[in-house]
Amino acid sequence: QREQAAADALAALGNRTRLRIFKLLVRAGREGANIGTMQRMLGIPATTLGHHLGTLAGAGLLCQERRGRECICTANYKAVGEVLDYVREECCAGIAFDEDSEAA
Repeated sequence: QREQAAADALAALGNRTRLRIFKLLVRAGREGANIGTMQRMLGIPATTLGHHLGTLAGAGLLCQERRGRECICTANYKAVGEVLDYVREECCAGIAFDEDSEAA
């Protein structure tokens, strides 16, 4: 479960446009940014932005909230923290090598 969530999040961030969107949302902080502002700042078509926002939301990396006529997007800091924790848990832990097993 955690492994799949981490893989999904990292795959979503593996696209340059989605990484730019996510960085913008992180910089926007807890107040987030509306879609029109993001579109203007990033200079990408609305349909392209919508597609990438859907992918990021599907990976759990952002939240979207309707405020009147606006849709405000915010980075999901908890999800990002969980992905980073997952990666850090394995950092420098060493690997066990069984000499009798074949190398993959």
